[in-house]
Order: sequence, then structure tokens, then C-alpha cells
Amino acid sequence: MTRPVTEVAVGVLIRADGAVLLADRPAGKPYAGYWEFPGGKLEPGESVAGALARELHEELGVAIGAACPWATFEFDYPHAYVRLHFCRVFDWQGTPHAREGQRMDFFGPADALPAPLLPAAVPALRWLALQALYALTAAGQYGRDGFLARLELALARGLRLVQLREPTLADDEVARLLPDVRARVHAYGGKLLVGSRHSRALWDEADGVHLTAAALAATAQRPSVGWVGASVHRREELVRAGKLGCDFAALGPVLPTASHPGAPTLGWREFERLALDAPLPVYALGGLTAADVEVARRAGAQGVAMLSAAWPGQ
Repeated sequence: MTRPVTEVAVGVLIRADGAVLLADRPAGKPYAGYWEFPGGKLEPGESVAGALARELHEELGVAIGAACPWATFEFDYPHAYVRLHFCRVFDWQGTPHAREGQRMDFFGPADALPAPLLPAAVPALRWLALQALYALTAAGQYGRDGFLARLELALARGLRLVQLREPTLADDEVARLLPDVRARVHAYGGKLLVGSRHSRALWDEADGVHLTAAALAATAQRPSVGWVGASVHRREELVRAGKLGCDFAALGPVLPTASHPGAPTLGWREFERLALDAPLPVYALGGLTAADVEVARRAGAQGVAMLSAAWPGQ
């Protein structure tokens, strides 16, 4: 027998310093005392944004600005089967306070998290480690030394997530490049993934792998590495990335790119349609720059993935 689905809006309130708000569940509710993100059930005919605004006002006494869709996935609890619509909120009015007697606090990236955590909150807490910018390397374009100089500059400006992807370089060249890229990325506390077209041995030397769409289709289980991303172009691929346990996906191309002139693009409307119910965070890819982050977030993206625009010369 199919269990009924309870639709739930979940608000991830993120301060400018990266801290997020967590609260515990009050006595009398299932999982009482477990910490979670605030939110609540959708009422009949209510939108996710409407439910979130209502619930956060009732629970915390705040009026929220735009709620940016983030990820939607289902979770089977003993007491209910829920579909969780996670939204990130960067703007609100008022100081959050516990209007229902719950414990609550903001937790920064370096803080120990409270315990116990509600099981469905755990994936989203991991996703918070993902930054707004995701850059694909370009040593084949700029040369080894020229690229490493540009990488250092981008990291100094805040870049923290990099994919080593060099389709024009030989395997031995990529293997020699990886330690220098990794050292620079790690020096800034960032993460380095290796594109799946490169040697499997290199994945373990980095922080994870980024699967091409073809590799995603051919992979039966999540690679045993720290972080896994995937390139996708269709809803079916987004669903597969979620079922495989990928940490994020890159969806595109959104806009025309210099590398593929005349190729079909999604445009923001189609990107938003595909990303709206994605079961994991999605980067917008193709013809974008750091200036497009806010547009991307409103369309349901984690942020933007970039190639040429990621590597300023000065």
C-alpha cells in the first residue's frame, strides 16, 4: 500500500557569515528534542514559498524575503512519508526567536553541530559546505604556469571548489599538474574534484570526482570517494544523480558559450523548471560569470559553474 505524502517546506536561514539556524523539535512531537531546520507542512492549495513564509513567522517571528529553492527529496519516517522542499533564505526582517518554546541557535561552518540531528537534515547540512562558485580548470588554455597563477588569484578572491578537467592534456600531464593544483586549493581550505574522464587513480588523490553525463549513466553505485558531482542535461539525469548519492550536479548549458557557438541552450526558464524539484543542489553551467550568482539562486541553483570566466588575469 502506498503511503500518503506529506508536503513540507523547509527553511535554511543563512546569515552573511555562513551560519545557519537550527531548532529542536518540541515535546509531544515525533522525534522530540531532535534538531532540524525550521519549517512545516503545506496547507491545501498553499505554495512552498507561502507555507515557508507563514511557518517561519509563526515559529520564529520573522518576515522572510525571497526563498530560493534548493533541493527536494523524500524521506520515509515511521510516523510519516514526507517530501521536503528545502529553500535557502538569505534575507529576513526581525530577530529569530523561539515562539513555540523550542531551543534554537545559529551554527557556523566551524561550530560543532547540536545532537541529535533529525535524519532528513543531515544531507542538507553536508550541502552547506558547497560554495556559490564552481570552477573548471583551464591549464590547456593558459599553460601550466599561467594557469597556476590565475588559480592562485581566484582562490585569493574566494573560490573554494575546483574541478580538474583538462580534455586537451595527456594523462601524464594531468597527473603532474594535480599535486600543484591540489596544494593551492587545499591551502585555502577548498575542495578539488577530478573529472571522470581522467585516470581513476587520480580521483583518490583529490577530494572526489565529477562524473560526465556518460559516466553517470554507466555508474551503478556511488564512487567511494569523498565528494561526487555529475554533469546533467535532463530531468532523468538529475533524478539518477540523486539516486546514486551524488552531492551536486551541474546543469546546462544555460546560455551560449564561446566553446560551443550555436549549440542549443536551456535558458533560465527551462533551467528553473528542471532544477525546481531536483533532489540535490544544482549548479548552473554555461556562459555564466560570478555576477550571475543571484539570478541563478533565484532560479533554484546552488550557484554557477564556470570555465573561462573563473580565471581572471589580474
